[in-house]
Amino acid sequence: MDKQTLAVMIPVIVMLIPLSAVILNGWQKIIKLRIEEAKARGVAPESSHEIEDIRNEVDLVRRELGEVQERLDFAERLLARNSERDRLQGPAN
Repeated sequence: MDKQTLAVMIPVIVMLIPLSAVILNGWQKIIKLRIEEAKARGVAPESSHEIEDIRNEVDLVRRELGEVQERLDFAERLLARNSERDRLQGPAN
């Protein structure tokens, strides 16, 4: 190789080394994330009981929320009925 070609190749190689390091580091992170995701999808036997307990709690909270919503609807109807009755009766003297 002549000196001129070598003078052009050195900066190119110097720039390619950090660029390849960044690319390889990114691939490493992607692979690590995929491995962690695969581990998270495969539920371990001891954690399946925990998941079932959480599902039961969520079902309980949903039932309680439904009851609270029914009570709120009832209270709103009572308030609306009372305010309508007061409006129809007119101002109290």
